[in-house]
Amino acid sequence: MKDRFGTDWSKIQGTRFWKQPQLGRRMFFRHIGAALGGYFLLPARPMETVAKASPNTIGTAKNVIFILMTGAPSHSDTFDLKEGSWTPSFMAPTSYGDIRFPQGLMPKIANQLDSVALVRSVRAWAAVHGLGQTWVQIGRNPASSLARIAPHIGSVVSMELGPTSANRSLPAFLSLNANTGPGSGYLAPDNAPFYVSPGGGGLGNSAHPNGNVVFDRRYGLLQEMDAETKESGAFGTSVSEMAQFNLSARKLMYNGDIDKVFTFDQNTRNLYGNTGFGNACITARNLLKAKLGTRFIQISVGSWDHHANIYAPNGPLQGLSRQFDNGLGQLLADMKQDGTLDETLIVAMGEFGRTVGAPNVQNGRDHYLQQAVLMAGAKIRGKRAIGSTDSEARNIVDPGWSRDREIRPEDIEATIYSALGIDWTKQSDSPLGRTFEYVPFSGQDLYGPINELW
Repeated sequence: MKDRFGTDWSKIQGTRFWKQPQLGRRMFFRHIGAALGGYFLLPARPMETVAKASPNTIGTAKNVIFILMTGAPSHSDTFDLKEGSWTPSFMAPTSYGDIRFPQGLMPKIANQLDSVALVRSVRAWAAVHGLGQTWVQIGRNPASSLARIAPHIGSVVSMELGPTSANRSLPAFLSLNANTGPGSGYLAPDNAPFYVSPGGGGLGNSAHPNGNVVFDRRYGLLQEMDAETKESGAFGTSVSEMAQFNLSARKLMYNGDIDKVFTFDQNTRNLYGNTGFGNACITARNLLKAKLGTRFIQISVGSWDHHANIYAPNGPLQGLSRQFDNGLGQLLADMKQDGTLDETLIVAMGEFGRTVGAPNVQNGRDHYLQQAVLMAGAKIRGKRAIGSTDSEARNIVDPGWSRDREIRPEDIEATIYSALGIDWTKQSDSPLGRTFEYVPFSGQDLYGPINELW
């Protein structure tokens, strides 16, 4: 029997969570209640009282490209294709080994499936856009009262691993095609995302209106003033922190290496689809090749909120999928050629999935908890699926991994950390006096990486 969140308790009672003696039903219900009600609402515990799993991380990745498909794509039309009388001919369903894939919808990605794994046993906690989007970016419930201290996954990566090289011209965490989102939380500001919407004409706002000579003269004067103020000690460490901020910004200005990353011609734009998403994919490719410090790249693409006319020719699904396919498909091909794919984990997902079977009365699809995720790179074994669903992609039939349950956003978070060699069970002290776990409840082994990808 399912509850109002879509959880099938008859299936859960047969899983390792239910049977495992050391966890027991009491811990399982605590886990579910905390996930829905807010992880941070639990009492604080001393760090030394929480068991550590001493995990073995995968460690095949140096970088991450996280593609946030805002608005929630229809999983049964994309990464977990299910066919019916509603399936339009332009989707051209095709078999690739055991994978059924909409070749007509995403032909470029279809050509790269040997590097792609489709994770089909993923389930969101909430079918609300803002809540779900934040949840997948911070790896925990954003509705709790203390969620404001939770950093973005990319900020944790920035803090843990820092830049990819000694060259720190660019921040470790860049967010492309977004203006806002979860930030560095309780971590230092230099771990926050740097927002850019690339257009191919260089990095915007990185030149002074009066020219380089005038800027250098004024910048030199500022440094002299800062040095005098710092020497006086009147403002404590504030002057030093602001000086470091100014220095970081200065590295972005009149910098030929950075200009090359954000500058590309019309032919390259066309190759990637000549769209905002395509431009972001070009930039991601250039960032990884340039090795100027960036390690975690987030790209936002949407909206996939297709409540009506989803199958209209050149309509919502076909049009947006074409953008997605041109960008990601070409990115996979280029990264495979230049050797950066094996050291970069690519994750593409929305905040939840969409209703399955026949479309709604508006010929669209509404919000649904079941979803699917595309993963590639970092030496993942491709051309296969993790987990399987029923004939409509409504329910999970086989989770397809060792934990024998649905995969949650917290497990995706743990997978990202593990791929980078980061201990996902790590904990640290937050400014509010609470123990912050990189992945919630990882100390009790309630969440963990999807090792079956490798």
